[in-house]
Amino acid sequence: MELYALQEIVTPLRALGASLVAVSPQLPEHSLSIIQKNQLSFDILRDAGNAYTAELGLRFALPAPLQPIYRSFGIDLPACNGDPAWTLPMPARLVIDREGIVRAVDADPDYTVRPEPEKTLEDVKKLSG
Repeated sequence: MELYALQEIVTPLRALGASLVAVSPQLPEHSLSIIQKNQLSFDILRDAGNAYTAELGLRFALPAPLQPIYRSFGIDLPACNGDPAWTLPMPARLVIDREGIVRAVDADPDYTVRPEPEKTLEDVKKLSG
């Protein structure tokens, strides 16, 4: 649902000269399925093992007691991500300028709190003046 919501701001972002890219630990075939199912017009890049999100301090390990609960819902992170770790990225949005400088971050360690696409669009508008 979050990626679908982001699709709504792709056109306004492009009008501002910006690009939207999602980063996910999922194997490419899983991301491709999501792109096709939701008719997304932006790329989803793979972060194998959540290595990049770990560098950013945005990776967390799913506690062992929760792993069977995830599996009971049909969520098998090791199979989906192609690595044995039960790690997830925190929901976050970063606005990065053309020089590679992070200009805005919207992240919360509570995975139920998701950054709003409109907030990301506003952050980009501030950069474009």
